[in-house]
Amino acid sequence: MPYSSGVDRDGFREALLTVMERKVHWAWPHFGSGRVPKDRLHRHFEQEYATYVRDFPVMVGWAYVQCPIAEVRRDLAENLYEEETGGVIAGRPHPDLFLEYPRGLGMDLSRFENIELLPAARAFRATLDDHTQRRGWSQACAVTTIFLEGTDHERGELDPAAPKRPAPPLEQHPLVVHYGLPLDALALTKAHRRVEGSHRAAAWRILLDHVPDSEREGVIAAMEKTLAAWLAYRDEVAAACGLQR
Repeated sequence: MPYSSGVDRDGFREALLTVMERKVHWAWPHFGSGRVPKDRLHRHFEQEYATYVRDFPVMVGWAYVQCPIAEVRRDLAENLYEEETGGVIAGRPHPDLFLEYPRGLGMDLSRFENIELLPAARAFRATLDDHTQRRGWSQACAVTTIFLEGTDHERGELDPAAPKRPAPPLEQHPLVVHYGLPLDALALTKAHRRVEGSHRAAAWRILLDHVPDSEREGVIAAMEKTLAAWLAYRDEVAAACGLQR
């Protein structure tokens, strides 16, 4: 008799959504309302870049090379191509587009050539490396395409009645409003909005339609562990930016 993890498809979906709905950090309203001093904002960008933005295409690549299912690999290949090259949407690699934020804010981009991760950031990156490289394709897909690319509005990607990820006009972007970022520096934001729908649909299709029953519990555990590491990392970044809870 085939082994069953005891988590059916609906239970698996709900467990993943519950994790994502907890991907909310107390400090984000401070970043979104301009309360972080501009001279400390670089610490946020540096840690984000080095923990996962710079190497996100590689992380998706780890999921791709481990996966035995051709249909899943095709979805991952599309994601990887867009992230690594900009494909036909962005025109430039997404990690390069990310650097337009600090460039547009007048930051010294040489900082991004040799970033020293803070302790919780190192732990978060180690968690990502573990689940993308050493725990099989299912966990690698979940951690990259659901956790890292997703938000606390993932339910809205699956349920038309649920709220979707907010997409206010670019002129209302916090970096524009509070820090004077030029609109043309929001190239990554624009690219994400153009590919967001197809990437979210593919991510959930992969997890819900192709992850074997026997691997569902492991995927849920990986998502919980990643969430815990992310929250600790975000606490650390908030403190480095001068914020207190």
